[in-house]
Amino acid sequence: MSPNQDIHQAEQPEKIKLPRTSESENLKKIRHTTSHVMAMAVQKLFPKAQVTIGPWIENGFYYDFDSPEPFTDKDLKAIQKEMAKIINRKLPVTREEVSREEAERRIKEINEPYKLEILADLKEPITIYHLGDQWWDLCAGPHVENTQDLNPKAIDLESVAGAYWRGDETKAQLQRIYGTAWETPEQLAEYKRRKEEALRRDHRKLGKELGLFIFSDQVGPGLPLWTPKGTVLRSVLEDFLKQEQLKRGYLPVVTPHIARVDLFKTSGHWQKYKEDMFPLMAEDEAAAALEQGFVMKPMNCPFHIQIYKSELRSYRELPMRLAEFGTVYRYEQSGELGGLTRVRGFTVDDSHLFVTPEQLDAEFLNVVDLILSVFKSLQLKNFKARLSFRDPASDKYIGSDEAWEKAQGAIRRAVEQLGMDHFEGIGEAAFYGPKLDFIFQDALEREWQLGTVQVDYNLPERFDLEYVAEDGSRKRPVMIHRAPFGSLERLIGILIEEYAGDFPLWLAPVQIRLLSVSDAQLDFAKAVVAKMLTLGIRAEVDTSGDRLGKLIRNAEKDKIPVMAVVGAKEVETNSLSIRTRASGELGAISVDEVVQKLKDAIANFDNF
Repeated sequence: MSPNQDIHQAEQPEKIKLPRTSESENLKKIRHTTSHVMAMAVQKLFPKAQVTIGPWIENGFYYDFDSPEPFTDKDLKAIQKEMAKIINRKLPVTREEVSREEAERRIKEINEPYKLEILADLKEPITIYHLGDQWWDLCAGPHVENTQDLNPKAIDLESVAGAYWRGDETKAQLQRIYGTAWETPEQLAEYKRRKEEALRRDHRKLGKELGLFIFSDQVGPGLPLWTPKGTVLRSVLEDFLKQEQLKRGYLPVVTPHIARVDLFKTSGHWQKYKEDMFPLMAEDEAAAALEQGFVMKPMNCPFHIQIYKSELRSYRELPMRLAEFGTVYRYEQSGELGGLTRVRGFTVDDSHLFVTPEQLDAEFLNVVDLILSVFKSLQLKNFKARLSFRDPASDKYIGSDEAWEKAQGAIRRAVEQLGMDHFEGIGEAAFYGPKLDFIFQDALEREWQLGTVQVDYNLPERFDLEYVAEDGSRKRPVMIHRAPFGSLERLIGILIEEYAGDFPLWLAPVQIRLLSVSDAQLDFAKAVVAKMLTLGIRAEVDTSGDRLGKLIRNAEKDKIPVMAVVGAKEVETNSLSIRTRASGELGAISVDEVVQKLKDAIANFDNF
């Protein structure tokens, strides 16, 4: 290593880790205590404010207040200033165990009706945490020992939002103050930097700026409308996966958007998933009372099962791999919707494989290989596998213990054979089977679930699926449910943020834009674009008539991967002056060479 390299490495700042609250017992104590300090400050500045609950959350904490006056940004600054004073008083944080009757007496004494409701739900022992001898709240902890263990410079109050008491819109409207607290000011600064970067990358903002999708109040929340550029992006992703699937023996199918409710009663969705489905469409009140009618499909699997079941299958036909980009509908609550990542109608790159028990392990490994191949092409590298298993204590699952053990065993064998980085998520399974979920960590270290593979012994049982085995007997197939993308909407939202809207060449809605210096070069530029379009290159000409400097700025703003300037010299030499986002100025290159370079780069998922 050269001395210069040594100096360069020494100058690299150490990456600041920002653990989640659930990953750090110390942060849990800090954030829980800070929420109490905030509540104490609020009640000192706003004596009429009543406290409700104030838990830690993964990146901070919040407290809900019933206050006659709405809190403003100016109030947050005053509250934070008061919090610093409380912290600097070095108040001991003490735990007290009291009887239910004593807790009730104290709550009534300070006239805090919300605390009475909370008390009614608490199990013994009843514990109270005090800040000095001036403020207390019902709490189970944990907390720091003294407010001096908090760093005022590592705390920030972030926002105020509305919240209903106990999440019930029929109950009182409260005000929720969100805050964050860290061990050091440096962690807080890094957290704020990431928040700003997240705003810059926000797919809702970039999606609008890049003209990819819109939402319309008249259409309804959670139902995106795709513009021409956004539709191109979707189509490129679909075509990419369809080609990969065809190579691997998948058979395309198309199924309806609605079905009789009885289909979902057989699958178990109506019993276990009804709250997430759109309401029943019945012909009349009598049919509605009998639960007869149609529903929007929340999943595609029961439809693919019907295609499998339409004929008696032989073991020679298995594995059968049915694939569909199927749009499903889920009645998400309005407050849970968020851009493309949480919508009410979305398209799943769904496939269902019907396999013999002997084929299960090999087919599962093939599916994982497909998903890893997809991730590589999308340049998604930072992910780990979650073994999403059932919680034996929960009653939300269908099927026998034996079926679950066999399915979970298949998933565990696969990840161990592949040597994949993995962890178990107990309680994360689908109601009909365990899953292998791929958890992707983006540029801001946020985690998203993308691809998923599920092993299912239960739906073949519920739908009485069979195949004729080699010995002539009837046997039950196993199902594999898989979706490498998860959903197109969610994937595109994540990709927009991961790339900050700067899509790789093969995926960009417009791959090259020609910029003519004057109108005299427009015909040449249009002819070049026409040639590129016939060869499958997504090209366009900027015909706005603006000066060249503005044409370049607009192309940069639109994040076009390749710009080609066309002046008199380029027309004369049948060339293009190339400028790319990846490599900068490349100079004049012949039209034929530009076309070939584009074709090669796109085919190889590479830059120009």
